[in-house]
Amino acid sequence: MALAEAGVRGRLLRWPRVLLFGDSITEYSFQENGWGAYLAERLVRKCDIVNRGISGYNTRWAKLILPRLITESTGADSIVAVTIFFGANDSALKELNPKQHVPLEEYAANLKSMVQYLKSVDITADRIILITPPPLQESAWEKACLAKGDKLNRCNATTGQYAQACVQVARECGTDVLDLWTLMQKNQDFSSYLSDGLHLSTKGNSFLAAQLWSRLENKLSALPSLLPYWRDVDHTNPEASLL
Repeated sequence: MALAEAGVRGRLLRWPRVLLFGDSITEYSFQENGWGAYLAERLVRKCDIVNRGISGYNTRWAKLILPRLITESTGADSIVAVTIFFGANDSALKELNPKQHVPLEEYAANLKSMVQYLKSVDITADRIILITPPPLQESAWEKACLAKGDKLNRCNATTGQYAQACVQVARECGTDVLDLWTLMQKNQDFSSYLSDGLHLSTKGNSFLAAQLWSRLENKLSALPSLLPYWRDVDHTNPEASLL
């Protein structure tokens, strides 16, 4: 059978998608032992994990990009979950990092705007998970800043205000939320979750993956495995199993 003919006979195989939208903590999530890679491994036969993490970005820039990533005509119907994970850059101190800083009220408004956009293209609230920034370990991040010739440009208390705003937006919009800032600090020494005071270590990636999976598992457990297990393919007539 010609490939073109097989394509006509068979249904188009479209993997459902989970979109990870965020800053560098999302961009790096496909590195070895990363939280995005963990999800991809768990869901490899059920859906695609699409990494749209963009290092250094804040919500002011992200809300401009989101409509270019998802539209009704580009398959919003195939998206089974979206994570929105910003705040580590928005919460940078204005006087020391004005380029990335976004005022607290604008940050909340930007998150709400992104959720409302997703709803407008028929991605329902139950498919959206907001993730707060993780806590900031100031002494470690100060070392990273000094190595680049900069001063400490973030503080954990300020990051906490942005985390609280993220939680509040989730409440108001009816979405799920993963409050990393609070959860990680239940362990008094949260520094082991961070590689440089800001980004996640292997342990931090594992922690986020477990927390996120506990929220995604219920949403995605009903997804079928795509294509039959190889032992179940009729080798004498594979078309009957695969088309």
